[in-house]
Amino acid sequence: MRKFVVWTSELDARLSRKYGREVSKNLAVESPKLNEIIEAAETIGMKVVEVKWNKLNPRLSGLDEALKTRGMVIIESKYGKSKSLRLIAQKIRELRKSRRRKK
Repeated sequence: MRKFVVWTSELDARLSRKYGREVSKNLAVESPKLNEIIEAAETIGMKVVEVKWNKLNPRLSGLDEALKTRGMVIIESKYGKSKSLRLIAQKIRELRKSRRRKK
């Protein structure tokens, strides 16, 4: 099992790779919330080790306040970071789609 940090900005479709987006644009999610990341990771079977709600990714320090998303999660996963981020992004999309249907 590998431990790594997942920043909300790594999954944010509004950001470029320069500012920390790690997944492709078509997989990225618009304004991901920390709760969504935690829920998606746990659903996939990853272990959430620690959550820090007010941490800001250092790459975002020069950005407009509207684009700054706070929070990071330390996750333990059997996959590497890139694959884990892709799985989390896909799961968040599924969760959002199922919530929209319920409304």
